[in-house]
Amino acid sequence: MNPQHPVRRVSVLSTGSVSIHPEHVGPTWKNSYFWLFTSTRWTAPRPVNVFVVEHRDGLVLFDTGQDRGAVTDPGYFPSGPSGLIYSRIARSDIGEDETLPGQLARLGYQVADIDKAVISHLHHDHIGGLRELGHAEILISRAELESIDRPLPETRGLLPRHIDLPGLQWHPVDFTPLDDPELEPFTTGFDLFGDGALTLLPTPGHTPGSLSMLVRGPGRPLLMVGDLTYDADLLAAGKLPGIGDKRQMARAAADVNALRERLPGLTVLAAHDPGAAALLERALA
Repeated sequence: MNPQHPVRRVSVLSTGSVSIHPEHVGPTWKNSYFWLFTSTRWTAPRPVNVFVVEHRDGLVLFDTGQDRGAVTDPGYFPSGPSGLIYSRIARSDIGEDETLPGQLARLGYQVADIDKAVISHLHHDHIGGLRELGHAEILISRAELESIDRPLPETRGLLPRHIDLPGLQWHPVDFTPLDDPELEPFTTGFDLFGDGALTLLPTPGHTPGSLSMLVRGPGRPLLMVGDLTYDADLLAAGKLPGIGDKRQMARAAADVNALRERLPGLTVLAAHDPGAAALLERALA
């Protein structure tokens, strides 16, 4: 990439893999609790993507992947009915070398190099590296951070004891008006460095406070969307995952697809899209 541009490098790593139900990927007409407890099919393993953006003012993570404790620690997930939900929603595989530090090392980075970590949402497969990032600024939408305090967080996919860790530097993001017609229909966002290169955009639906990150570098623009979709082609077709607030997801998907008209060549990168690494490679070519 052009060394004179604020964005100098964009990479992807994966902290293991996950298999989910086809209804989870969607689209499906079934109620989420119905398919969760009745589906007998699982997808092929899908990545747990973490995106790494080297900006001239700091190294930024988008999401932090999954903690290996999720597959090695019998007490990582809650017991009882909540634990049953976690056992039904995903099957994970994380090798010894598929930790966040190990995968960063493959790219030539150390955990200590990370300046900021942007969290798309607080589900466990996106916050697994938090315990390594006490030195970094952790950015998350205020709505998502405050959702931890609502009753029964475990039943909503939130594990407070793996999120509310001592020493973390949380930065709740409040989306403010954007003076950038290129980003319509998004009218609010958060410019990470004040130069338009990395902009956080609200894309609620999978969770109430889910966000995405737009990266405008010297190549094609990139939009990292967390779990707004599990397949970029499905999102482009307006087809939604089987879990989340369908109305909010439909609105966020429509906004993303409208943004494609403003930003030709926009490449959507999802956390569990098996094609994301190839899409990123093509976008940067």
